[in-house]
Amino acid sequence: MPAIDFWYSIGSTYSYLTVMRLPGVAKSEGVEFRWRPFNVRHIMVEQNNVPFKDKPVKTAYMWRDIERRAETYGLRPAVPAPYPLPGLVLANQVATLGAEEGWVEPYTRATYRRWFERGQPAGEEPNLSDSLSEIGQDPARVLASARSDRIADALARETEAAKALGIFGSPTFAAAGELFWGDDRLDDALAWARRSM
Repeated sequence: MPAIDFWYSIGSTYSYLTVMRLPGVAKSEGVEFRWRPFNVRHIMVEQNNVPFKDKPVKTAYMWRDIERRAETYGLRPAVPAPYPLPGLVLANQVATLGAEEGWVEPYTRATYRRWFERGQPAGEEPNLSDSLSEIGQDPARVLASARSDRIADALARETEAAKALGIFGSPTFAAAGELFWGDDRLDDALAWARRSM
């Protein structure tokens, strides 16, 4: 089966469901997922598409929906989690560095686990240092590199690449030339990838 690009932004609530189950799906389905962090907030603001801002009824539904669906995956989030994330950009700059260095997946899972299960906002302390330490990375080194212009520019390039593909939300799966938006579209992306082999 060909690889599927997993476009996500730390800061997306529904991405928690995907991030925490994707390694198991990759193993059971025999598929490779390429983890592609980007800044979804930049795209949403540009498109005037901020889904939960000043929408308390919709926000309450979102948290209950995540809670229901998490239960089917054997996950136990403590919702509502802190939201929105002031540190979204830094969290994704760390993930961008992780993609370069080969530790993006464990970092993303660690930071989401702390955010959703311990109430520690991603992109802030103690989540940043604790997540990095957990996966064997030196927080001081990583954070200094992640804050560099080079990594900021790399995240901006990935965000522009996502936008050029027509991506407007997180998570999005790019499989064999098609986009599938939302955690609940993962099975569709897998089926499309199989059909295109």
